[in-house]
Amino acid sequence: MTNPVTTLRSVVRFGKIETDPVERRLARAASVADLRRMAKRRLPGGVFDYIDGGAEDERTLAANEAAFAAVTYRPRVLRGLPSVDAGSTLLGRPLAYPLVLAPTGFTRIADPDGELAVARAAERAGLPYTLSTLSTRSIEEVRAVSDGRLWFQVYAWRDRGLVREMVERAAAARYEALVLTVDTAVFGRRERDVRRGFSLPPTIGPGTVVDGALHPGWTWRFVRSEPIRFANVVGRDVGDGASPVTLSDYINTQFDPSLCWEDVAWLRSVWDGPIVLKGIQTVEDAVLAADAGVEAIALSNHGGRQLDGAPATLPLVAPVVDAVGDRTEVICDGGVRRGSDVLKAVAAGATAAMAGRAYLYALGAAGERGVDRVLEWFRADLVRTMSLVGAATVADLDRSLVDLASAATPGRAR
Repeated sequence: MTNPVTTLRSVVRFGKIETDPVERRLARAASVADLRRMAKRRLPGGVFDYIDGGAEDERTLAANEAAFAAVTYRPRVLRGLPSVDAGSTLLGRPLAYPLVLAPTGFTRIADPDGELAVARAAERAGLPYTLSTLSTRSIEEVRAVSDGRLWFQVYAWRDRGLVREMVERAAAARYEALVLTVDTAVFGRRERDVRRGFSLPPTIGPGTVVDGALHPGWTWRFVRSEPIRFANVVGRDVGDGASPVTLSDYINTQFDPSLCWEDVAWLRSVWDGPIVLKGIQTVEDAVLAADAGVEAIALSNHGGRQLDGAPATLPLVAPVVDAVGDRTEVICDGGVRRGSDVLKAVAAGATAAMAGRAYLYALGAAGERGVDRVLEWFRADLVRTMSLVGAATVADLDRSLVDLASAATPGRAR
């Protein structure tokens, strides 16, 4: 008689029971959209909305993603590709694949390790990580955990002495490039934060008590960690977040709305390395940036968090690249959710793409391992898509492989 156990074993494979809760969680995720949903469940509402939200009606936030979704491919077949190489270069140095991790402020509200976790993951992935001026781990703390490529993002503080001091600290800590953000003359109206009354650090009140009770894992980690501060300005008279403050009040008080092209020249006078201008949104300003001699520009609308109605970034890539030629490298920031989005940006002419929300969702969903996972996905997505469109190397990616005509199609791509 046939043994039913033997028969069952011949047709059914029993999977290993995973005891690690983080790995169990990640096993249920296949995309950034999945990680976003997980982060939404795990994080308090105000924290998630701070990460996820945009300015006003969030039209630009939606347009960034919709532009990538609208682009279709023109795949070439029978190209004889035994292997695909996703490696590239940016600012004269090698990249594992053409992606830069964007600066994001107050990262520790997603996970206690915050910027340290992201920097470590970026180094393992072979990618540059950009530390925000408003980071919750300092310039020196991040360098202490990473020997990888680190960039430092600079805002135009009214106190130029403070800017000089931070630039000197970045140089001493061997940061590779400065990223001057130029789209924040004043703070955009982020209405999700307004409705929540969200402040940094989060204030304790009836709403946050209830929210915290509904998210005990986040709350327990938050209360057991050291206080969250703007780590690069701790103890300075500009304020370090020790007292709750709305980000709009802080930026409108401390940042200089008179930032102009002469300030780019001043920054060059106090910094010997490459400068990236982040927040360019027109061809005209891209040409001026190239005239100013910056090494790279990041086409960016701040992830749709500043001027609602600003243009989506992907449709800007081709005309900007045509206008600046090889005088400066072009990075496309905003709406990148897959490795295939990186391919579309590079095929349009960008040297690399830049992503921020994608890794914040991953950090909120599963901590440092979540960031590792999403960066692995991006590389695998890119390699697979290169194979399917018929490109053996990043240098083979050009406009002949994509249809960019519909990149500005409006719509919400979530």
